[in-house]
Amino acid sequence: MEKKYSVAIYPSQDVIASVKTMKDYLKSKIKWYNSCNSTAHITICEFKIEESDIEKIKLKLLKISDTFTPFRAYLDHFEAYENSGAFFITPNEESKIDLKNILKKTQETLKALKLKKSDDPHMSVGRKLTPENLKIASELFTIIDINFSCKEIVLRELDPIKKQFVVIDTFAFGSNPQPELIQGSLF
Repeated sequence: MEKKYSVAIYPSQDVIASVKTMKDYLKSKIKWYNSCNSTAHITICEFKIEESDIEKIKLKLLKISDTFTPFRAYLDHFEAYENSGAFFITPNEESKIDLKNILKKTQETLKALKLKKSDDPHMSVGRKLTPENLKIASELFTIIDINFSCKEIVLRELDPIKKQFVVIDTFAFGSNPQPELIQGSLF
């Protein structure tokens, strides 16, 4: 049976709790909205595959995550995509570079799949907000300064009943960068 999966970066539990508080506060002002119940995360990609093929994907994720080195990620401002109604927390420039590296290399590892990719690392507060609700969110939330140890990626499966992704596996960063292939000469 085909299922929907997502690969993501989860922040620490205290950051997850802080973002949940923000989402709940926004929900108290504008009622239900897309992603109001989702756990704080940075999406790497989403895909659909047969459930029987997921073990192969887990092996690929295990292998690529072993090459990543943990780092501190700093998210320090809010931004919005007005065309899609997304309101989110975004990393500082240095963290954005580190996070983009994780996104790019993980997506490259899974390139055989038809991926819905993210190339701009961010943590959503709200999605598909109306222009009015986007304005409310941007007025409610103006200052943010959160950070966490980015030390693993997670594989999530969509729960069709709850319509939320649930973590089914975690892949810790192993700090084992693989040497780049260098073309040398014989002489």
